[in-house]
Amino acid sequence: MWKLARFAAASLARSRRFSTAIPGPCMVHKRGADILHDPWFNKDTGFPLTERDRLGLRGLLPPRVISFEHQYERFMNSYRSLEKNTRGQSDKFVSLAKWRILNRLHDRNETLYYRVLIDNIKEFAPIIYTPTVGLVCQNYSGLYRRPRGMYFSAKDKGEMMSMIYNWPANQVDMIVLTDGSRILGLGDLGVQGIGIPIGKLDMYVAAAGMNPQRILPVMLDVGTNNQKLLEDPLYLGVRQPRLDGEEYLAVVDEFMEAVHARWPKAIVQFEDFQMKWAFETLDRYRKKFCMFNDDIQGTAGVALAGLLGTVRAQGRPLSDFVNQKIVVVGAGSAGLGVLKMAVEAVSRMTGCSETAAKSQFYLIDKNGLVTTERSNLDPAAVPFAKHQRDLEGLAEGASIIEVVKKIKPHVLVGLSGVGGIFNEEVLKAMRESVSTKPAIFAMSNPTMNAECTAIDAFNHAGENIVFASGSPFENVNLGNEKIGHVNQANNMYLFPGIGLGSLLSGARLITDGMLQEAAECLASYMTEEDIHKGILYPSIDCIRNVTAEVGAAVLRAAVAEGVAEGHGDVGSKELKHMSKEDTVGYVRENMWFPEYSPLVHEK
Repeated sequence: MWKLARFAAASLARSRRFSTAIPGPCMVHKRGADILHDPWFNKDTGFPLTERDRLGLRGLLPPRVISFEHQYERFMNSYRSLEKNTRGQSDKFVSLAKWRILNRLHDRNETLYYRVLIDNIKEFAPIIYTPTVGLVCQNYSGLYRRPRGMYFSAKDKGEMMSMIYNWPANQVDMIVLTDGSRILGLGDLGVQGIGIPIGKLDMYVAAAGMNPQRILPVMLDVGTNNQKLLEDPLYLGVRQPRLDGEEYLAVVDEFMEAVHARWPKAIVQFEDFQMKWAFETLDRYRKKFCMFNDDIQGTAGVALAGLLGTVRAQGRPLSDFVNQKIVVVGAGSAGLGVLKMAVEAVSRMTGCSETAAKSQFYLIDKNGLVTTERSNLDPAAVPFAKHQRDLEGLAEGASIIEVVKKIKPHVLVGLSGVGGIFNEEVLKAMRESVSTKPAIFAMSNPTMNAECTAIDAFNHAGENIVFASGSPFENVNLGNEKIGHVNQANNMYLFPGIGLGSLLSGARLITDGMLQEAAECLASYMTEEDIHKGILYPSIDCIRNVTAEVGAAVLRAAVAEGVAEGHGDVGSKELKHMSKEDTVGYVRENMWFPEYSPLVHEK
């Protein structure tokens, strides 16, 4: 059986030094320059002489063989040199320069790229993922150099079943799909949104050990309503307004059918769809395919973990979560997803109906407090609209400051996409809301869309708060050796584990129970000592360990709910008989780690 200690020790050892073990051989159908142009197999100057002979590489490379360790060191030296040479430049310029140097390595040598990423994940995650990925998407047409992933457009209707076989990998485990309609808080970026699936899948490889040869970023280009892009001569997408209604759904339907015809076990993560289609497609496919929507379900899980941690940070028993007053600002897919999962958690903890569980939650959108008196309310928000009898003197459309002063919430959650909406007045009102550690979650991405900065939160709401954000902020020096801890409430703590656990369980579907277990596992990861300091989430440095635990929790939930069919040689019966420690070990064992494999030509 799989032993936790064995794999934990192995993982720690590998993260701190270069392995001396020789991985098994990899069969390739290419020779010569074709191998050098394939980032999956290219080792640059790292090919041994014997390998150069058998693969027809002699003379195509400089004669000196450079070890993996020295290649790694050489890249990091180049990166540090770039940092030094760009000092004094604008943040945007520096961020894009860092992204470019990493992207060039990704284009050339994936093994070295992912090793660099894994070993320096805390430093590089903000470059390949949030927040720099938003800047990359805004400029993607100009940054484009070589294809990555697949593009299915409105013009491909009727051809997708054959197109899917153009992808060179025989097996795909994980697909991240976007239609570019709501990229972070930046809106409709059309085909340029492909940067999001690419960045998400890089995190899947780094955090979850997904094999990079078995992942697929996909752009579903159904047009754009962004007139600036339509008029941009560099724009690479379909130049037409977005499809809508049944025309739109027909394109998504065809893609989902094509994907699962070729790869029936592939997991599809929907990413950055506008709210209307985010909920529609989730309801449409979740009982038919193994899929989830990260903006709705991943964000909700990370937020729920933070909300549960906040109760502990306030010195209350976890059961007191059901009494927390929580105000959510933002009625998009993320905000409504957070409300739905939090209400489900309260209902499960108390045994009451979801209707009763909603009493402690308040929803604010761009028009103010959402009530049943609102006309033309989005159907997805209707379940969270307050009745007049429950408003405690507040009126329909009441402002954030009015709601905070009247309700005195324990937690204020921002998922509005409106930068600075938690202004000084709102933050000072939160200071008076509860006696022990009010919590402020400014979760919108990228950084410029955060509802408030960490410095503003601690300056105006006081030192005695719990603070979380979607984008990274530095901890705040409060003086007298006190630190205001910044928690990055980012989906990267959950979606890699959700995907990996679903894959290794062979889940037919991703259920609410699997997602709840993922959130509760993350919430329980932190020690009481850390929680009392206001630290709700672990350091990104240990993201692989977090993912292993979350993945194992998802796997166990899939088994308990009867949707697990097993993966590879491990069937559902074997999964059922694994202990908790065994499942964590099993997940760790199946996490890919980047090392050069000996290449053997297969004719």
